[in-house]
Amino acid sequence: MNWQKIEKILIKIATYVSVAALASAATFALCATNPRISSNTKLEELERVILSNFIGETDQATLEDGAAAGMVAATGDMWSFYIPASEYPSYVATMENTYVGIGVSIKYLEDNSGIQITEVSPGSGAEEAGLLADDIVIGVEGQTIESIGYSEAKKLIRGEANTQVQLTILRDGETIEVSVTRRAIEVAVATGQMLKGQIGLVTIENFDSRCAQETIAQVETLLSQGAKGLIFDVRNNPGGYRHELVKALDYLLPEGDLFRSVDYRGKETVDTSDANCVQLPMAVLINGESYSAAEFFAAALEEYDWAVTVGEPTIGKGYFQNLVKLSDGSAVSLSMGKYFTPNGVSLAEVGGLTPNISVELTEEQSKAVRAGTLPADQDPQIQAALEYLLNS
Repeated sequence: MNWQKIEKILIKIATYVSVAALASAATFALCATNPRISSNTKLEELERVILSNFIGETDQATLEDGAAAGMVAATGDMWSFYIPASEYPSYVATMENTYVGIGVSIKYLEDNSGIQITEVSPGSGAEEAGLLADDIVIGVEGQTIESIGYSEAKKLIRGEANTQVQLTILRDGETIEVSVTRRAIEVAVATGQMLKGQIGLVTIENFDSRCAQETIAQVETLLSQGAKGLIFDVRNNPGGYRHELVKALDYLLPEGDLFRSVDYRGKETVDTSDANCVQLPMAVLINGESYSAAEFFAAALEEYDWAVTVGEPTIGKGYFQNLVKLSDGSAVSLSMGKYFTPNGVSLAEVGGLTPNISVELTEEQSKAVRAGTLPADQDPQIQAALEYLLNS
């Protein structure tokens, strides 16, 4: 879930509510004196009042986006949200674990003068254009990074696939101009590494497209390297698709029920696992930002006595959302049912998961985990899971 987008939408809602409050005092008088102001719904009536009488600048599309977002927010459900048509393609790309860009990993310079390239992805537009690690991007489309800032520079660098962006590069003290082609780039969903004692660590970023495929591939690789135990890291994992979750659990767990759901019509669906499974000691790392499918993944493995949970309590989510695209290209991700663990537990009703092994991180360590910069040997939660598996 994209919390930055939701925050922007909520700010818009507050603006429109303020406008509505200022206009409400005049609404009845306007309707009484102007017979042309009539509509089938309150929202249509309010829209006409604002468009006809508001002294400031606004437009119909902006008002309707604000009204739609406000209507979804009025359900009181923190998991449902509205997606404007302008943001829908970006949302879909995120769920598909892709983005359009030039194909580099970066870090920002502390003096705000540029963006240092730390890695160039094979087959990317950046590699094709000859960009190298340690190159510093100091300008985009003729504007300096220092003058436009990192956020604007990032927006300018990203764009539509198969278009070009002009970059000013500083390399070995020399300035060069480079034209780079933007392309659709897949983001790795699951990564793996071998820790001491032949314990494999699999980090799962989300449960969106390719999650199950990449998770299974990482486990298979670690097994081929002689893994004697597995740690799954789903900290800061926002969840994703049910079918990806079920595939991953089916691969790991023995025969039995996996996922129970009841939709808004009362229809119950139960996903099950076959007898094939991975029989190794396991642990799952969780925290307060392990949402939805990530939280459920840990709960299912715990209920089967297949893994211990390590870390910090989760928030407890018990609704699933379906995406409905609207006629104007916008969409709503709406809670349409409840889900339950294999044992029939609603995580929302019990208040989330309490880890079997509780390990809290400092604020600095938590930030480093989110950024992916805390080495495994310095991560207290990974080390606690590792110690448990080595001694089990």
